[in-house]
Amino acid sequence: MAARPLPLWAKPLLFALCTVPLLHAAWRVYQGEAADPADYLTRESGWWALALLLATLTITPLVKLGHWPQLMRLRRMLGLYAFAYASVHLAIYLLLSGGDPAIIGDDIMKSPYIVVGFSAWLLLLPLAITSTDGWMRRLKRRWSQLHRLIYPASMLAVIHFWWLTKSDMRQPLLFALLLGVLLAWRVWRHRTQRTRGA
Repeated sequence: MAARPLPLWAKPLLFALCTVPLLHAAWRVYQGEAADPADYLTRESGWWALALLLATLTITPLVKLGHWPQLMRLRRMLGLYAFAYASVHLAIYLLLSGGDPAIIGDDIMKSPYIVVGFSAWLLLLPLAITSTDGWMRRLKRRWSQLHRLIYPASMLAVIHFWWLTKSDMRQPLLFALLLGVLLAWRVWRHRTQRTRGA
């Protein structure tokens, strides 16, 4: 049976949906609805970065279980949006610190989750840079190996969110469970393929 084609409206719709959270957050700040605009934008951008990162990891299981390979065409956009939100998250922190090494160093000593979050962003950076078809052709098999960095980046992002959450742990727990399921599925599938190939 032929694979179902991806509707023409799928990519524009995904683009719009991924942009909505940022526009909504900016609108709330503009309307004065956020008591602490900087804190609100930091939390919103970080939450959506992690959510989109896990959404990116969800594409492959959906493709394999739903037999709809065309969904893979949406994965790049989700990943780039995850990086964009993570970059906004980092940029707001740097703006608040004024880029002062003393302030940043003090924050790192008091809050190790900052190091973990920045490490996650660093791992995502080469993935965003090499996300084009040109880089895929140049790197060939090494492209897939490089883009496996999304796994440790996702783990560090979940840990970052877990550590900075002070009270209600339901959302960090939900993200951690989802990531655990996504990684466990990949391990299971890899072992199954190795067994069949033996």
